Amino acid sequence: MDQQSVFKFIALGIFLVFFFVAERLRPSAPLIHERGRLISNAGLWASVLPISPLFVVPISLWASQYALWQRPDWWSGGHGLLLDLVLLDFWIYWMHRTFHVVPFFWRFHEIHHRDETLDATSAVRFHFGEVMISASVRCGFIILLAVPFSSVILFETIAALSAIFQHSNVKMPRQFERIVSWFLVTPSIHWIHHHQRREDTDSNYCNIFSWWDLVFGTRSKTVRTPELPIGLDYTRDISLLQLIVKPFRKRER
Repeated sequence: MDQQSVFKFIALGIFLVFFFVAERLRPSAPLIHERGRLISNAGLWASVLPISPLFVVPISLWASQYALWQRPDWWSGGHGLLLDLVLLDFWIYWMHRTFHVVPFFWRFHEIHHRDETLDATSAVRFHFGEVMISASVRCGFIILLAVPFSSVILFETIAALSAIFQHSNVKMPRQFERIVSWFLVTPSIHWIHHHQRREDTDSNYCNIFSWWDLVFGTRSKTVRTPELPIGLDYTRDISLLQLIVKPFRKRER
């Protein structure tokens, strides 16, 4: 495992533990089905952990080495890195929307949405199939824009930390969250994406920066409340083993 990937893993672990403890000391909404869902979330994360060094990192490195063109000098340095982060986030916004629209992709992404409450562990609740599909499709974007491997790893690290923050259940000052939400995705924005109501589930797709939903008209007007029902409106959560095999069985949606 390269040094950048090790840093990503350590940062993710520290962030996850911090928010996991904080949201149990000062929760914003009631935590339900704690034992069962924590087992499922931890199990899904364990199944994804080896995917990163064995698949995601190698395929991303390969894509960065086979760019279709040579970047100009102006697209380098700090401003070039920032542009890469914005473009990768733009890509993830549309990839996320695609996972909600294309039935085959939804089979895998649905696993993330079956969680019936949210906390920091929800940020790592993904099916290994979705992770592999996302990394594979992203290769085309990396090759097309000649995105350096260092930009990809930094983006993945920031995206992972952002996911923990936006799924977290920590009660924070309303004014602080309102200001941050002008440019970053906060729990008040992303929890709506996990609302049981279909119209809200298919909205608020942003990953790091919060402006894409506003630009493309997918920002929900629903306001987050502590009683907001989380999950899917047509089904309930299932066991860890069922979650793993579910995408490979007949879909319900």
